[in-house]
Amino acid sequence: MTHWLQVVVQTPAYSGVGGPLTYRSELPLAAGTLVRVPLGARETLGVVWQGADALADGPPEGMDAARVREVAGVLDGIAPLNAGWRQLAGFAAHYYQRALGEVALSALPPALRDLSATQVARRLKRLADGATAVAAAATDSAPAAPQVASENIAISQEQAGALAEIGAQDGPFLLFGATGSGKTEVYLQAVQALLARDPTAQALVLVPEINLTPQLEARFIARFGPERLVSLHSGMTPPQRLNSWLAAHAGQARIVLGTRMAIFASMPTLKLIVVDEEHDPSYKQQEGARYSARDLAVYRARLEGAKVVLGSATPSLESWHRSRPAEGDDADGSSRGKYRRLHMPSRIGDGQLPRVRLVDMTRQPPRTVLSPPLMDAIGQRIARGEQVMVFLNRRGYAPVLACNACGWKSQCPHCSAFRVFHKIDRTLRCHHCGFAQRVPRACPDCGNLDIAPVGRGTERLEEHLAELLAGVRRPGSVTPATPEGAPVRIARIDADSTRLKGALETQLAQVHAGEVDVLVGTQMIAKGHDFRRVTLVAAINPDGALFSSDFRAPERLFSLLMQAAGRAGRDAVHSETSEMWIQTEHPGHALFGALKKHDYPAFAASQLAERLQAGMPPFSSQALVRADARTQEAAQAFLTAAARAAEALPGADQVTVYPAVPMAVQRVANVERAQMLVESPSRKALQRFLTAWQAELHAVRDKSVLRWAIDVDPLAI
Repeated sequence: MTHWLQVVVQTPAYSGVGGPLTYRSELPLAAGTLVRVPLGARETLGVVWQGADALADGPPEGMDAARVREVAGVLDGIAPLNAGWRQLAGFAAHYYQRALGEVALSALPPALRDLSATQVARRLKRLADGATAVAAAATDSAPAAPQVASENIAISQEQAGALAEIGAQDGPFLLFGATGSGKTEVYLQAVQALLARDPTAQALVLVPEINLTPQLEARFIARFGPERLVSLHSGMTPPQRLNSWLAAHAGQARIVLGTRMAIFASMPTLKLIVVDEEHDPSYKQQEGARYSARDLAVYRARLEGAKVVLGSATPSLESWHRSRPAEGDDADGSSRGKYRRLHMPSRIGDGQLPRVRLVDMTRQPPRTVLSPPLMDAIGQRIARGEQVMVFLNRRGYAPVLACNACGWKSQCPHCSAFRVFHKIDRTLRCHHCGFAQRVPRACPDCGNLDIAPVGRGTERLEEHLAELLAGVRRPGSVTPATPEGAPVRIARIDADSTRLKGALETQLAQVHAGEVDVLVGTQMIAKGHDFRRVTLVAAINPDGALFSSDFRAPERLFSLLMQAAGRAGRDAVHSETSEMWIQTEHPGHALFGALKKHDYPAFAASQLAERLQAGMPPFSSQALVRADARTQEAAQAFLTAAARAAEALPGADQVTVYPAVPMAVQRVANVERAQMLVESPSRKALQRFLTAWQAELHAVRDKSVLRWAIDVDPLAI
C-alpha cells in the first residue's frame, strides 16, 4: 500500500523551495519521523511534517502521482520529533521569514544528516548501554554520594524571594540582579526544585558564548552529577553534539546546557528554560536563519507550558520594557508588562559594587594611552597582591598599518575594510574575510621603510603595559635570585590568544590560581567570569559607541562596561576598595553618570524615552532586507525594484520602506552588500507585509544578485 507524506528538507529561503515536498512510502510514517529522501541527484535527511494520516486520500490535487519519489529510508530507533518541537520550528521559520526546512534541518545535529539508519542504530545502542552502565554503577555503589541539597546552601533573602516567585507564579520572569548577586545559584536551585518535584522533567539552560559554558557546566555537574547533564554548542565535535542531542531527545539527559543553538534541542519533557545574560547580542544568530534564541525561549516556554527565567544585571531594553510594573492608577494592571520582574540589587556576603572613577583624557598629555593616575592605581593593586583587569574591545596589535609618506594603508583587497596588524606573527589579517599576508618590509606603493601602526589593539596594549610595569615587582616572590621580587605577570585573553583548543581553559585557570597579575583582553573577559582576586578593572577608550549612528550602541556600551565593572570586588573582603576606571574624553556624558551610580533603571528610562520619541524598538518593529551581488549597483537595484513592487501589497500603508543603502562594510570577500530598512509601529502588520513580500522578492531577483535575506528584529543597522 502506498502512503503519501509531506517531508521538509534543507533549502535556503531564496531558493523558492521553502515548504514541505511530497514523497510516497510503503510504511504509514508518523509526523516528526526522521527519514532519508532523494532530492535531485543526491539523498538527504528530511523530517516528515505531515504523516500518512493527513494525506490518506492521495497526493495533493494537481500533482502527478507517477512523478512522486519514494522515501529512501527511515531512521528507526529515533522517536518522532513531537508536535511542540515542530510548532517551534514552524513559528521560527514564519516569524524570521526563512524556509521551513532550513530552520528544521539546521536545528538537527550535522552528524545525523550523514549517518545511515544502520549507523544510527549502532549509536543508539551505545548510548543505551552507557546509560545502563551509569545506572548500574549508581546502584552498586554503597551508598552513592548525595548531590548537594539546596537547603544545605545558605542563600540571601533576595534569592529566596526570587525562588519563591518562580515557584508560585507562571512567568515569564526577568531576574534583574546585580553582578555578584547570586543569579547562578537561583538557576541551580530552580532546576533542583523542578527535578525534585518531577524526576522526569527537563531543564534547558542557555549561555551567550561558548567560553562561558565550561565554568557554568562545572557548577551544574558539581550540583547534579555528570550523568544528568549534556552540553550543546558549536565548539563540540559532530559526534559529541549527536550524542548530546540523542540523550536529550530520548529524555536521558535532564539538563541541557548550551548556546543559542540549544533552543532547538528536542526535549520532550521540557519544564524550565533559563537564559543567562539575556541581554547579550550573541543570542541573535547573524547568518542563515537569523533567529533570537532569547525570544524563542519565551515562545517555547509558553508553547510547552514551561517556565522561563531571563537573567541579567543589564537587561535588554526590550525585556526591561516588557517587565514594567503597573503604572499610574491602573488598578487592573492593564499597563503592566508581560514579564514578571524579580529584583536582586545586593551582592552576596554584603559585598559592595565597585566605585567608578572617570579619567578625563583631554587633560592628559597628548598620545597618552594609560594615564598616570591609572598606572599609579594599578601599581598599588599589584603591590598588595591583587589582580587588575584591563579591557579594550579591539584585538590585534593595531587596526591599521600606514605609510606617512604616501598615505598607503593596510586595506584588504577583497573587503572595504582594513587588515589588522598582528605583531605576534607579523601578519596583516582581515577580520571579515580572513585574508592574511606577511607584513611588508616597506610601503608597497612608494617603498618607504617607515610604515607604522595606527591605533591600538590588545596586543599593543599588552606590550605597552609590560613597558610601563617593567620596574614594578609583585610581593611574595623575593628569593636570592630576585631580591627585589619577581616581575609583574601579564596575560592576554582574546580571540587570537585562545585559538588553540584548551587555550582558554588554561589561561582562565591561571587567572583563578593567582598566577596572573594583570589580565588584558576584549569583551571575552568582561562578562560571566568569577575572578575572585580582581579588585580593579580599567576600560580603555570606550568613547566610540557614545556617538555611533547605531541607536543600540549606547545600550551595548553601558551593558559591557557594567558587566566589566562586575568582575571587580566579587570577593567581599576586597569589595569596599574595588574600583572601575574609565578613560574617556567625555566624562560628563549621561551614560557615565548612570554608570557611576550603577543605576541601570535610570539609564534604561532615558534610553526608552528617546526611543519612544523617535519611534524605535521596542515601540516599533523593524526588519532589514539584505542583498549580496557582484556590484553595489546590482544589489541596490534589486532592493529598489523590490520596494517598488511592495507599494501595491495589502497593508503597505502601515509599513515604511526606506531607500536602499550600502552596508557599513559594503564589500566582503569581493561581494558587494546593500540593505534596506523596513519599519512599522505594528509587529503584526510588519509580519503580514513581509510574508506577502516574499513572492515579489523572488520575482524581481535576477542572476546579478547572489543571495538575499530578511533579518527580522535586527540588532545592528
